[in-house]
Amino acid sequence: MAHSNKPLAGLKVVELGTLIAGPFCTRILAEFGAEVIKVESPDGGDPLRKWRKLYEGTSLWWAVQARNKQSVTANLKHPEGRAFVRRLIAEADILVENFRPGVLEKLGLGWEQLHADNPGLVMVRLSGFGQSGPYKDQPGFGAVGESMGGLRYITGFPDRPPVRTGISIGDSIAALWGAIGALMALRHKEVNGGAGQVVDVALYEAVFAMMESMVPEFDVFGFVRERSGNIMPGITPSNTHTTKDGKHVTIGANGDAIFKRFMLAIGRPDLADDPGLADNAGRDARRDEIYALIDTWCAGLDEAEVLAVLAEAEVPSSRVYSVADMFADPQFIARQMFETATLPDGRGFRMPGIVPKLSETPGSTEWPGPELGAHTEAVLASLGYAPERIAAMREVGAI
Repeated sequence: MAHSNKPLAGLKVVELGTLIAGPFCTRILAEFGAEVIKVESPDGGDPLRKWRKLYEGTSLWWAVQARNKQSVTANLKHPEGRAFVRRLIAEADILVENFRPGVLEKLGLGWEQLHADNPGLVMVRLSGFGQSGPYKDQPGFGAVGESMGGLRYITGFPDRPPVRTGISIGDSIAALWGAIGALMALRHKEVNGGAGQVVDVALYEAVFAMMESMVPEFDVFGFVRERSGNIMPGITPSNTHTTKDGKHVTIGANGDAIFKRFMLAIGRPDLADDPGLADNAGRDARRDEIYALIDTWCAGLDEAEVLAVLAEAEVPSSRVYSVADMFADPQFIARQMFETATLPDGRGFRMPGIVPKLSETPGSTEWPGPELGAHTEAVLASLGYAPERIAAMREVGAI
């Protein structure tokens, strides 16, 4: 099932993962042409199949997360199931797994064994705390990674406990690092003639890597960044404001020229020409004053009026979009950020478009997440398994 017009065509990827981090990593590869074979337990498969909103018993999230993948079933507790998976990995370019460290080793599917079978294999290992260190054996979901990595500490308002973002962002960030690491390892093989290697991604480190200047600010100044609500501390004005009709608008007017245009647009030439507000340092020193006047201005106009004034003045701004807003927005439509696919019963539905946009070899959705084990027999046959052996494996519960 190669996609010859895509940049990752010809790559074979095996996924031993469930839920979010591992499967999102392979989803990215599948969208751009890699042949991704997802190995699932015969006993229900990936739990994500039953997460969030279900349609005819299967998650709509599954349709997106497993798009372009092949699903095979293998019982890793059965020797024939393990032998099948080991043989599959022996022919792969990339293995992506997100078990707790040590689990694959106990099954005879650790790096030493797999590397011996396939010296060119790139093994992407996503886990809560990585493959080493005192915490490596502890379970660690994305929520833990977000907390330990620093994201949750700075998210929310200063007078309230930390809050989470509305999605499992820690898992998704780790997945991105996994995909980047896999492609770097493949690049090393191609250019330097190197062997395969392990790409070790810890969820807490994936989040920690996004924390901007937090480390040097603490080390040099002893400064601990705290929760600040919707403002950007030290960068003014950048905030979210409520309009007369109860909507929310984000305004980023922190550039010097932008701030001046903004003040002129809202009828405050005195502030536009105030030398004390000509640069960010001066504005940040008076941020309470500035935010109060912007709050007052927004509260006197409906959302559409606020956005019209800001657009005319070329001030970066946006309504805070719900998914309903996205469906109606011409930018999303023009950029093909919704793709139409078909559910098993024939019903059409929309799923997110592909990111990033490649001009010559774009990614695409070939099919939504498959039924459990839909490709098991075809994949086994491609490895040389005879129909009688496949039937026997099914009979003993190996697949």
